[in-house]
Amino acid sequence: MSLNELHLALPEILIATMACVVLIADLFVTEQRRGLTHTLAILTLVFAAIVTMRLMMAPGEVATAFAETFVRDRFSDVLKLFAYLTLAMAFVYAKHFLRSAGLFKGEFYALSLFALLGVMIMISAGSMLTLYLGLELLALSSYSLVALDRDSELGSEAGMKYFVLGSLASGILLYGISLIYGATGSLQLSTIATALISGGVSDSLMLSFGLAFVVVGISFKLGAVPFHMWLPDVYQGAPAGVTLLISSLPKLGYLALAIRLLADGLGGLHADWKMMLAVIAAASMVLGNVVAIAQSNFKRMLAYSTISHVGFILLGILAGSAAGYAAAMFYTIVYALMSSGAFAVMILLSRDGVEAENIDDFKGLGRRSPWYALMMLMIMFSLAGVPVFVGFFAKWQVIAAAIDAGFMWLSILAVLTAVIGAFYYLRIVKLMYFDEPETAAPIQAPIDFRAVLTVNGLAMLGLGVFSGGLIGVCVNAFGG
Repeated sequence: MSLNELHLALPEILIATMACVVLIADLFVTEQRRGLTHTLAILTLVFAAIVTMRLMMAPGEVATAFAETFVRDRFSDVLKLFAYLTLAMAFVYAKHFLRSAGLFKGEFYALSLFALLGVMIMISAGSMLTLYLGLELLALSSYSLVALDRDSELGSEAGMKYFVLGSLASGILLYGISLIYGATGSLQLSTIATALISGGVSDSLMLSFGLAFVVVGISFKLGAVPFHMWLPDVYQGAPAGVTLLISSLPKLGYLALAIRLLADGLGGLHADWKMMLAVIAAASMVLGNVVAIAQSNFKRMLAYSTISHVGFILLGILAGSAAGYAAAMFYTIVYALMSSGAFAVMILLSRDGVEAENIDDFKGLGRRSPWYALMMLMIMFSLAGVPVFVGFFAKWQVIAAAIDAGFMWLSILAVLTAVIGAFYYLRIVKLMYFDEPETAAPIQAPIDFRAVLTVNGLAMLGLGVFSGGLIGVCVNAFGG
């Protein structure tokens, strides 16, 4: 282990160190001064972002460390920066809810930073073993976060379901990794890719089974159909602040998991796994959008919405090209921002620790708070893919990548399901502006919450009008 290798992994070392510091420092912080833990966690993300930007790799430049198990490239740096941003937003949004619900604890920040570390390890993984270690660190932190409210039976049930099904998914993925190792003789993604190109595979049947298990494991983690059964229950059972976090940050890690495994390692089998992803993407878009229409619980509606958006992300990945991967990356980043904003408005409407998780709670928001109703309108329009808003351009990019890959039927299906999905998003807008409010209680939130939500909502329009900048960042991440 050289000093240069430690230098490459400096952001990960910083996050790991500060997660431990936050955990220990919180023991000496009184309940009244718990805000210091929040501030320390935010500063950790700020310094991590500064370090990452100072070490930013140029497009096409790749550096490896720790016997090529760790990779630094433009893709990893850009995705880490958005992971910091996503978690910082989650911290600001969650603080208001956790404080009102009596869940404002240091464990939330320590576990969230460890989850971020798991995401960062997956993003920079150069080996299947490194990928799995990052995945498990993220998963174990997420299980604990979901069950953060120990007095909630629904939360405990959701945490147990998440643990059991998440462990099953991890086992399936690990079995697939072991089969690929048996067929290629290596855990290094670069070595596996070389073996597939040169024909250095000892058992093609074992490799095919390994590929199938890997695709199933990735689909489980993403919450794609038919491996989605855990997602609605976990979203509904977890505290709102935790739901906000697990709906956004882990998606960036799972995107990296899919791209590192399927593109970097198993790119030579693209003809095999693209059809698997095509079927899973189609099922996810159809089931997610159709079932979401029937939901009256806002958290379950967004859970099924997530399933449909995962289908769109898979459209970019199955294209198997740099443009497709960039489109999937762009969509995932945009979705993390949209999902964070949607749950933030739900938290804004919650009061006295009681979640505003029913869609009827949005009735009359346009009269109670015109400005934040406008922010929610922009977020819903973006999720629905209304033109000019950034969600439209995200859908456009992945559909274009699928068309270029020859999946015209899948692209047509994506457009049709997007039209279906617009119904339940626009229903929220209708409730906000055309229905009478059920309560006249004032909407209260700290100034930092309101400021971040305002920026989040306006970004839906701003990133749409000036989408070329973010798209260019994602294209450059793949050497384009």
